[in-house]
Amino acid sequence: MRRTPALIAGGGPAGSVAALLLAQGGDRPLVLERSREPQDALCGGFLSWRTLESLANVGLDPATLGGHVVRRVVLFAGKGRAESPLPAPAIGLSRLRLDALLLDAARTAGAGVERGVTIRSAEDTTLHTGDGAAVSGDTLFLATGKHDLRGTMRDAPVGDDPAMGVRVRLAPNPALTRLVGDAIELHAVAGGYGGLVLQEDGSANLCMALRRSRLKAAGDLPALLRELADELPALGERLAHLHGTPAIDAIANVPYGWRAKGTVPGVYRLGDQAGVIPSLAGEGMGIAIASAIRAVRHWQGHGPDGAPDFQLTLRRHLHRPIALAGVLRTLAEHPAAHPLLLAGGRVAPLVNAMARWTRITSVSRRSANPA
Repeated sequence: MRRTPALIAGGGPAGSVAALLLAQGGDRPLVLERSREPQDALCGGFLSWRTLESLANVGLDPATLGGHVVRRVVLFAGKGRAESPLPAPAIGLSRLRLDALLLDAARTAGAGVERGVTIRSAEDTTLHTGDGAAVSGDTLFLATGKHDLRGTMRDAPVGDDPAMGVRVRLAPNPALTRLVGDAIELHAVAGGYGGLVLQEDGSANLCMALRRSRLKAAGDLPALLRELADELPALGERLAHLHGTPAIDAIANVPYGWRAKGTVPGVYRLGDQAGVIPSLAGEGMGIAIASAIRAVRHWQGHGPDGAPDFQLTLRRHLHRPIALAGVLRTLAEHPAAHPLLLAGGRVAPLVNAMARWTRITSVSRRSANPA
């Protein structure tokens, strides 16, 4: 059995930033990543101003990322449209580019990175891989995103009508660029919503959270997209730029609103393994990166035994952003509530305030929110 002081399961944003910080601190972490090459992951594509600050805190200049600058939020609900400026500029950036940049930075700093490694299960701080090997760490940083590992499964209830994540990419097109511009768009439909933003190459990323009942009623994903296009004209106008049979990525049973109640000594849970924020808040990447920074800082002061205290502190810190994003999700899913999201052509003040309150910082602050 191989052994390393710091073992990281997953080479996405959370795992890569943890590896980068550990390597910068003089340690030599080992990252195990299942994909052989950088992948354009289903979730992500938007980095808020707060997330850009977190990246700057670990020495990554946001200006070098090359993302598409986003200055506005535009909300479509029924026949209504509202918009508002963001509190500060953000960017649209594909996971293909973001993940590659972060993992390269970790490797350059001295982290060990092994790609094409399938992790079958975890037992305490030991990972069992698909080739029958075992790798153990004094500390395990669990950063597998929305994908659970046997032995570290999240205790999230599925519910009668769980959410699924759906993503399609729209190819670069001048007309689409004119439609979207410097905005992140939120499209509210019955039983879900979609977020659309331009990326660094001019393509657009449409990431949706939809109730499973909608897919069941439509029959399949292409049919569901056609239904949504008819239901919301603005979304249909954008989906008209899909050509041929689009590649549709999907993941079932996304536990939006879940937060880890705790962990065991030696296991630090990061990103979606710590808390899953409804995607319309645009802070999934923020939680991934900020939780990694917080975890490494805590580990450097308290070691493996500090994991339970870290997890409880992070749970408290995630309470407000995840809860408020849940309120927005509920309003977006129910057409009767859509007027509450719109106010005279501008995003309602409550929604604008939530754009600030659903952010997470990479600096720990004592929170009075209940666990």
